[in-house]
Amino acid sequence: MPRIPRLPVTEMTPEQNALAQSITGGKRGAGRPIDEFTYADGSLRGPFNAWLQSPATGNHAQKLGESLRFDNAMPATLRELAIICVAVHWRAQYEWWAHARIALKEGLASEVVDAIKAGEPPPETETGVQAIAAFVQETLTERQVSDGTYAAAHERLGDQGIVDLVSTIGYYCMVSATLNVFQVPLPDGVEPPFGA
Repeated sequence: MPRIPRLPVTEMTPEQNALAQSITGGKRGAGRPIDEFTYADGSLRGPFNAWLQSPATGNHAQKLGESLRFDNAMPATLRELAIICVAVHWRAQYEWWAHARIALKEGLASEVVDAIKAGEPPPETETGVQAIAAFVQETLTERQVSDGTYAAAHERLGDQGIVDLVSTIGYYCMVSATLNVFQVPLPDGVEPPFGA
């Protein structure tokens, strides 16, 4: 049961409405159907409904997310790999549902997605897959990375890419925490990827 009720557009303050418009009208919403972000009553899906309760913070958070999704130095496949690794760590049902689909659409091999979901090392279907998966896993479980893990990821991503990787991990931990703490539901009819 969601802990924060959906906020219909008719009940939003001007600040909340501006945030909703920024989310649905920015790079995130370009060329995508509005119902990927909203329900029929205009309320927002995913972490965004919770962020409406604190519009200033929500605006900063969504702009960081937009930057990390659309202006990231990492290849899209490796960015999405990092995101689904975070989703598995947090067992964030909504995050996995949303980004496993995006990962496949961006071209990440289904064998990699399946391995990550199963908690197994992924096959190296493209250069950097194993390095990025190991980097995310060590960051989340050890709260740091070994020199070897850092070097392998850095060789693939360079300085800017590795900064974007660490930022992506941190941002999607915040998203996952938001989704889990506020018990954000999956869309109707979607089976929970990690069980009930």
